[in-house]
Amino acid sequence: MRIGRNNGFFKPLRLLLSVTTLSNPCLNKNRPYFLAVAGLLGLLVFGNASQAAPYLPSSANEVLERLPTLANGSDQELRKLRLSLNNDPQNLALAIRTTNTLIEKARADADPRYYGYAEAAVRYWWKQPQPPSAVLMLRATIRQHRHDFDGALADVHEVLAEEPRNAQAWLTQAVIQGVKGDYGLALNSCMVLKRLSSRLIAATCAANAASLSGKAKPAYQLLKDTLPGTTEVQEQLWALTALAEIAARLGDSGAAETHYLQALAFKQRDVYLLSAYTDFLLDQNRPDQVVALLKDDTRADGLLLRLALAEQMLGSANSAQHIEELKARMAAYRLRGDNIHQREEARINLALLKQPKEALRLALLNWEVQREPWDARLVLEAALAADDFNAAKPVIAWLARSKMEDKVLQQLMEKLEQR
Repeated sequence: MRIGRNNGFFKPLRLLLSVTTLSNPCLNKNRPYFLAVAGLLGLLVFGNASQAAPYLPSSANEVLERLPTLANGSDQELRKLRLSLNNDPQNLALAIRTTNTLIEKARADADPRYYGYAEAAVRYWWKQPQPPSAVLMLRATIRQHRHDFDGALADVHEVLAEEPRNAQAWLTQAVIQGVKGDYGLALNSCMVLKRLSSRLIAATCAANAASLSGKAKPAYQLLKDTLPGTTEVQEQLWALTALAEIAARLGDSGAAETHYLQALAFKQRDVYLLSAYTDFLLDQNRPDQVVALLKDDTRADGLLLRLALAEQMLGSANSAQHIEELKARMAAYRLRGDNIHQREEARINLALLKQPKEALRLALLNWEVQREPWDARLVLEAALAADDFNAAKPVIAWLARSKMEDKVLQQLMEKLEQR
């Protein structure tokens, strides 16, 4: 089984999965694209999509971007799979295996191109009137990556109607429900996993949902008690990161750091773990450690964002260059019609560009789609910076209903109410 997450409800967890099931159901970055258009990233102006003018190369020989070479063993395997599929595009088993591998590559490298390749790999089966369950799960992965949560849920529901014991489908459903802020439904889905998966998978799933709906302390303790005895690395990584995030929301920075360092000690490439830990370091006013961790790891937008935030805090000369690069990347996404980077763009406008009104507009648009702690935090921070208490009222009311326990959010709400 493989576990994934949206931007915060569940971190990505790579577990043993057959090639006929879902890989990483909820990494959400940007829409897939198929050619090396990322060369536009550093060449577009920042502004409204209607104002962005694409850069036109002066000749066909001009290099827009140098992409990583497929050189290691896993990349060579991926190349062979894609060549085989090109020769036999209606081979279902090969299509599923190739698509899973491409999605794993997208998640590991935080490179959205591979989601586009993944969709292309399974497109023949995707468009069938009644796609096989494995294809529906893959489609749910890609749809969730695009923030089409309702479409992804529809695919999962169709799978569960045929395969009610499909553990990956139940977990994916829990993830999506959590992203949408439906924590009660997410917890119900997690409970089914007690009969279908390992104790730690079920406990981590349930602890995430419960910790966001008024039961953070017992959820933390339950997960902590379940962790010993498990040897599967990816399960431990997921559980430790969840423990760290719960502890951080409760204000226990010592426990949070302990769990983050335990997870990092596995030395597994995990963009979400790095993002969560560097957010923690930024909140702890330790930007120098963020720079040390991320200075050579900026291909992922989220990591570049956190590096720029740390450099700005330090007054580094590199900050301006990285801010311009982030602006160009966001402009390129808008040019393609992508609207799923609103959380990142809101944070850029708020913290880096000091444009609180635009940040608030983007944060509210993002809030309509996903309702995780960071989504709420951005609305509250932007409303505070823009001196617009009324804009934050719906989020404050929702937080009260959900009974979410988060020290940072509580402090922000108190500041807003004092206004």
